[in-house]
Amino acid sequence: MKKPGQKPKIFTTLFLVLSSILMIFPFVWMFLSAFKTKADVYSYPPRWIPSIFTWDNFTEVFNKIPFLRFYANSIVVAVIQTFLQILISAMGAFALTKLEFRGRKNMFSFMQSSMYVPEVVTMIPLFLLAAWAGMVDTYAGLILPGLTCAFTTILLMSFFETLPNELIDAAKIDGCGYYRVFTKVIVPNSRTAIGTASLFAFLTHWRAYLWPLIITNNVNMRTLPIGLKYLVSDPTFEYQILMAASLMAIIPILVVYLLMEKEFVQSITLTGLKA
Repeated sequence: MKKPGQKPKIFTTLFLVLSSILMIFPFVWMFLSAFKTKADVYSYPPRWIPSIFTWDNFTEVFNKIPFLRFYANSIVVAVIQTFLQILISAMGAFALTKLEFRGRKNMFSFMQSSMYVPEVVTMIPLFLLAAWAGMVDTYAGLILPGLTCAFTTILLMSFFETLPNELIDAAKIDGCGYYRVFTKVIVPNSRTAIGTASLFAFLTHWRAYLWPLIITNNVNMRTLPIGLKYLVSDPTFEYQILMAASLMAIIPILVVYLLMEKEFVQSITLTGLKA
């Protein structure tokens, strides 16, 4: 029931519905196109629902490119990068927010300023260092240079600052060192922030394209975003096959989001309450 003085929300609701449709439309089109035949894809006017749902497009993906190899490379790289990035960022955020040491503010300012340096500026010197270290066409070359974590560290710092210092003092009284304070106090009380940071980190590493393209020459070391490019550059390129490959490519992202959904929603809720 409408309360006295309450403004009608019809325009807000209409705007949200239209925005949702615009965001969902590409995904729905990709999903349906993955099951279409070639005739349905290129029919005019465009056909929304396939006349025949076919799985041939998915099998053709594996025939045209080593899709499983690309998939495995992306999973290995994204999972390890996400784990290491969250670990390094969490430890750095803990040190910068809860420990007192000389140069802490300068270190934070330097880290914050690094976020304003475009990635392409550091790409050439980073590649030269990786090549000098013999990391071309290796998992180390794919993983280690991508552990830039300024944004993740600052994101976790904003949450760690809300944790009461009394928790740390109580742990120290019980005989905990910094390691146990971090693992027994900070991490368990920061699941929402760590879950949200992990979601962002995994998404960033999963869709990375430029650095894996530069650091790898061997086809067997390519990751999935580069592998999808092989389908586009194929002389026999077919749109529906690319859509099938793209649909399979987003499955890990959906899985990670479903696993981290609770933490992500709680993080937004806590941020809203804090504001």
